[in-house]
Amino acid sequence: MEVVEDIVIVGAGIAGLTTSLGLHRLGIRSLVLESADTLRTDGLAFALWTNAWKALDAIGVGHSLRHKHNKLTRLVSTSVVSGLPTAELSLEGNHEVRRINRKVLIETLRNELPQGTIRYSSKVVSIQDSGFFNTIHLADGTLLKTKVLIGCDGVNSVVAKFLGFSRPSFAGRASIRGYIACEYGHGFEPKFLQFFGNGIRYGVTPCDDHGVYWFFTYIPSPRDKGVEEDPAKMKQFVLSKLGNVSNKVRDIFEKTDLNSMIWSQLKFRRPWELLWGNISKGNVCLAGDALHPMTPDIGQGGCSALEDGVVLARVLAKAVTEKPRIGIQENAEEIKQERIKMGLEKYVKERRWRSIKLVSCAYVVGFIQQSNGIVISFLRNKVLPGFLAAMLLKMSDFDCGSLADS
Repeated sequence: MEVVEDIVIVGAGIAGLTTSLGLHRLGIRSLVLESADTLRTDGLAFALWTNAWKALDAIGVGHSLRHKHNKLTRLVSTSVVSGLPTAELSLEGNHEVRRINRKVLIETLRNELPQGTIRYSSKVVSIQDSGFFNTIHLADGTLLKTKVLIGCDGVNSVVAKFLGFSRPSFAGRASIRGYIACEYGHGFEPKFLQFFGNGIRYGVTPCDDHGVYWFFTYIPSPRDKGVEEDPAKMKQFVLSKLGNVSNKVRDIFEKTDLNSMIWSQLKFRRPWELLWGNISKGNVCLAGDALHPMTPDIGQGGCSALEDGVVLARVLAKAVTEKPRIGIQENAEEIKQERIKMGLEKYVKERRWRSIKLVSCAYVVGFIQQSNGIVISFLRNKVLPGFLAAMLLKMSDFDCGSLADS
């Protein structure tokens, strides 16, 4: 069976749903292909910084999400060796940071889209260039022809492979994340608590009055083999590495249910690939983790995906709605395709250097924060703590603009 669509977005994650919703707000329909049979809401939670809230406001869902998640007031960095704070930074004033439940965000974006926008159980197995169209081959045998193809299909993106990108690189670190819902409240102040030292980095942050999210990153070694396969071992491993920390913080890890933890490798796109690679080619482009997978050390993975969606919806809407000049109607399709190509190139121009900066900064900050070397540890604990904390605010000081920007 062959189906023709104007705009196809591969992946119903943050970038894909944001792009589709942005287009919908501007009166343009898109089809979102999701390989899973339901909406994927795993991932527990993540921080949304100031730039992300500007993007959420641009697509009209920021207000509803604010009411469900507490605004964080301070970022506190602490050494796991001494147990003493090394830096404290205010998150008030012009800054807005909230730890948000990923399921809530994904469902909020989905619920704003028209019924039928997302097609589930639609795994893309290959893509074929067919002139004005690209032909998408699905695992169920369906052939989709589309005038615009947007890859938002994550770190193992089929669309990125089609554009010539290699798989993201292993950053040499792994992550364990968890979430706990405290029935009678958690008692934590609205602060972003992070801890460093002995080659590890972890953090604890309240999402609302009851939910607390935590993350733990480390450098895997042969003696840690099997941790990722057994939740009980995973939990004991984390508890054994917490260091000098308060009982209140330790209790969060101890009380986390084994089914509420996720292990993953940390991967990133090498910056020079973003510099020279084809982020777009003709009527095909990338967004979100398919474009710029990065380590989580500056909290910008989900935030930058939201930025991508707003910018992409804006430039694409202008390209597909602009009327051809009088007298050249006979070449209207060719002209429209050229406008789409130019629109996607404008998107690339806006997002390439932003992506390079975020990926590079995240990698460097993570290396410094998690290094166990004597010199780096001294600099991190004595010289750079305020600088490292401030980098999170600096990277979030960005405005992707509104959907209606020219």
